[in-house]
Amino acid sequence: MRCPFCGNEDTQVKDSRPTEDSSAIRRRRFCPACGARFTTFERVQLRELTVIKTDGRKEPFDRDKLARSLQISLRKRDVSAERIERIVNSMVRQLESIGETEIQSRTIGEMVMKLLADLDKVAYVRYASVYKDFQEPSEFTEFVETLRRNTD
Repeated sequence: MRCPFCGNEDTQVKDSRPTEDSSAIRRRRFCPACGARFTTFERVQLRELTVIKTDGRKEPFDRDKLARSLQISLRKRDVSAERIERIVNSMVRQLESIGETEIQSRTIGEMVMKLLADLDKVAYVRYASVYKDFQEPSEFTEFVETLRRNTD
């Protein structure tokens, strides 16, 4: 594993242990060249997934992009980083179990929307503002009003 700090290709594993949900192996590493310490994760990948964007472009599925979008939506909300990691792991397993190697970006977005609607309404609205690509404040207001009517 290459050191992310100095680029040295000869790093040493100091500690390995499963994550809380046993879906990955967490490895603490040490770089003898610069002395840096860093963590890597090893996960099972059932199949290579490709995302088909709305404009027809295809790109490899990026687990970290999914995690970042959830982290941004859930920033300053009462949801732990461990719970977000479990959610991402669960979503990736769901996507892999669909049986298709190509998945519409819309499918992923709808999965995230459903999950956030059940988990945290503020995060749901945050994610929706980007996912639904609101162009006018009135669209945002209408969305929030619809949400309010459905939860009352």
